[in-house]
Amino acid sequence: MAANEFSEKHRIVYYEADDTDQLTLAKLIDLFVLVSEDQNADLGITTEKIQSLGVGWVVTQYHIQIDQLPRTGETVTVKTRATAYNRYFAYREYWLLDATGKQLAYGEGIWVTMSYETRKIATIPAAIMAPYHSDPVTRLPRLPRPDRDDATATSRVKPYTVRYFDIDHNGHVNNAHYFDWMLDTLPAEFLRHHHATDVRIRFENEVKYGQQVTSAVTQPELTTTQHVVSFGTTTAVRATVQWTD
Repeated sequence: MAANEFSEKHRIVYYEADDTDQLTLAKLIDLFVLVSEDQNADLGITTEKIQSLGVGWVVTQYHIQIDQLPRTGETVTVKTRATAYNRYFAYREYWLLDATGKQLAYGEGIWVTMSYETRKIATIPAAIMAPYHSDPVTRLPRLPRPDRDDATATSRVKPYTVRYFDIDHNGHVNNAHYFDWMLDTLPAEFLRHHHATDVRIRFENEVKYGQQVTSAVTQPELTTTQHVVSFGTTTAVRATVQWTD
């Protein structure tokens, strides 16, 4: 395994799955974040150390490709690599593998450090990148963005209030919760009989405790859904999901 890679095993348990016993998309994101957090800790770059520099890691974009999601009781390997970075952005990759090593899902993420004082993007401190042996680059890979909204499409909308338990240590909504809000706008029968194969999501503005948000979905095609989570006139998250039955 390369110096900038890290992996660990994980058993899928019932509270990570839906009513078909399959791992949920939100929990897949949790596993990707968990393995990167565990790599950070293994290298001595703990959350406390990062916070002592006045910043926190924040994801701005994911692209996730899914072949098959595991079921309750299965043991998987979750792997990550801190692949490359520049002054303001870091590119990280993720893999979900079954017990035989077959790839179940692959993810790419673009991360930034956010200043706790200004709540804006800050220069990534050199001290927290050195242990990863990542490649410093001028340009990072460009992840595909969500599709543009179809203003004429009919949307389904659900309101949500941000709870205390939706908040992470950066003081805003844990990014995995957005996936539950987005997919909850779809009918249960659709979710039971369709599986996400490609997810493009962009986080545009942070959402904090107590705010009222709406989750809207449009479905321009049977196998495509477009999602927007917003508060007032401000967009928090945009996503496009491709499905198969």
